[in-house]
Amino acid sequence: MFKILKNFFDFCDAKDRKRFYTSIVFSLFQAVFEALKIPAIYVMVKALLDNNVTGKTCLTCLCVMLVSIIGSGLFKAKATMLQTEGGYNTCANKRMKLAEHLRYLPMGYYNENSLGRIMSVTTNTMQNLENVATRVVMIVCSGLLTTAVITVMILIFDWRIGLILCGGLIVYFFINSGLMKVSAGMAKQKLEKDSALVAKVIEYIQGIFEVRTFRLTGKRSKDLNTAIDENEHANSAMELKLIPFMTMQSFWLKAVGTIIVMVSVLLHIGGSMDLLTTIIMIISSYLIYAQLDTAGNYSALLRTVDVSVRQAQDILETPQMDISGKDISPRHFTIKTESIGFAYEKKKIIDNVSLEIPERTTTAIVGPSGGGKSTLTSLLSRFWDVDEGKVTLNGTDVREYSMDSLMKNYSFVFQRVYLFADTIANNIRFGQPDAPMEKIIDAAKKACCHDFIMQLPDGYDTVIGEGGASLSGGEKQRISIARAIMKDAPIIVLDEATANVDPENEAELMKAIDALTKEKTIIMIAHRLKTVRNADQILVIDSGRIAQQGTHDSLMQTDGIYRRFVESRREAASWRL
Repeated sequence: MFKILKNFFDFCDAKDRKRFYTSIVFSLFQAVFEALKIPAIYVMVKALLDNNVTGKTCLTCLCVMLVSIIGSGLFKAKATMLQTEGGYNTCANKRMKLAEHLRYLPMGYYNENSLGRIMSVTTNTMQNLENVATRVVMIVCSGLLTTAVITVMILIFDWRIGLILCGGLIVYFFINSGLMKVSAGMAKQKLEKDSALVAKVIEYIQGIFEVRTFRLTGKRSKDLNTAIDENEHANSAMELKLIPFMTMQSFWLKAVGTIIVMVSVLLHIGGSMDLLTTIIMIISSYLIYAQLDTAGNYSALLRTVDVSVRQAQDILETPQMDISGKDISPRHFTIKTESIGFAYEKKKIIDNVSLEIPERTTTAIVGPSGGGKSTLTSLLSRFWDVDEGKVTLNGTDVREYSMDSLMKNYSFVFQRVYLFADTIANNIRFGQPDAPMEKIIDAAKKACCHDFIMQLPDGYDTVIGEGGASLSGGEKQRISIARAIMKDAPIIVLDEATANVDPENEAELMKAIDALTKEKTIIMIAHRLKTVRNADQILVIDSGRIAQQGTHDSLMQTDGIYRRFVESRREAASWRL
């Protein structure tokens, strides 16, 4: 129990950790004020037994009781406020740190770890810490401190009853340790099922079009329902396994209270305890473990807190790419690779590739599916780090750049565009939040999207759905290009930017790409002949190697992958119905 509390406090930032430690001190004062009820009761009972109840006695007892209630309430309120602030601030700060940490993890991490798990940690797990951790830490700490203070006070009154209390606590913590062990395994299973459920929900929603198109509604619904049932079973199983231990804890605390009453009466009958002390011990037996009983039941959730902290720590401790390079501003934008190699899960994806992309030229990358085209562009822009060789920009290894200074030189237009649930203007100015409206409109006009934006209900202030769901594929692509134009980076990476665009939008999209790529270094992955043939050089990538390299005309004169690629495209284009 104490180790878990320490792990949680270590997880907090220094400022929030101080809040929690201060709240524990306040909880200690709260416990002292709670314990003042016993002396107040002692004074009143003594006066009753001595038949000496006066106004002064009543006033004294009333004042002590009021001080106990008010002091306890004030310190509890302050402790609760500090713990609440500490809990929410910790989770808010950790969410920010998780987002910043994920930003610089190798892209391979997202292949090894499901999106559902990452989202579960950043949402469910952190919410557990917000809502559960603060309450659990507060109740457990308060219960332990109050019990400790009252136990010390009882020891002062009568050491024999105090020893019974201490023995009862030892047995209680033994039972509690069993509860914590059971909770440990169940909490991990529960959070794993939570992650699996989130993953299935995301998969179902993202694939709803395919599910309905291929009439897989029943099967996919069954998979989702299975995940929901397993999550329900995990939560129910956890509760059912913990209930016996929680019942034993509660029963034992009440049994110790009963033992205190019996022993006190026997000691009084035996003449070794006066009537006043006996009565105080009987009354105290109902007060001693009241808060500890609640704390014990909540302590089962400490393992959930512990596992939640570890899940967040696992992500934060995952090694980032080395982003601590120098802030370098290259004067030229020639890209070179020297015998680079890259493997994923022991499978060689890029093998001994050397190439040069001169600045202000266009390089087209073509080749069979799965040949390594996207991986190569990821290595060129340092989405991944090479395992062998090096990639240079202006003669400097890209790993020597700080990540931010390197990314300033690249703009990307991907096949699948992601737009945020925000206004169109904010999606275009993404990365330049203070950009004036005139600059946004100018970029939109160059990207050929000003006209359709103005036809929307609120123009540039129109809020689009998450992922740009309310726009067509071509419209999303053009907004993506406008965003890249705003950045005005010297190197443009186009990854199948026109692959899924309908013929009506293609002409507008090509105009937008022309506006984006003027006087830039262009790296494009493309399958369409018209976007490839005018490139300054064409790289044919097959099985992770450069199978062919040259211009369109030179490659057409050689029998190989490229010529077969072009001929197959021409043959397909000549088909008529």
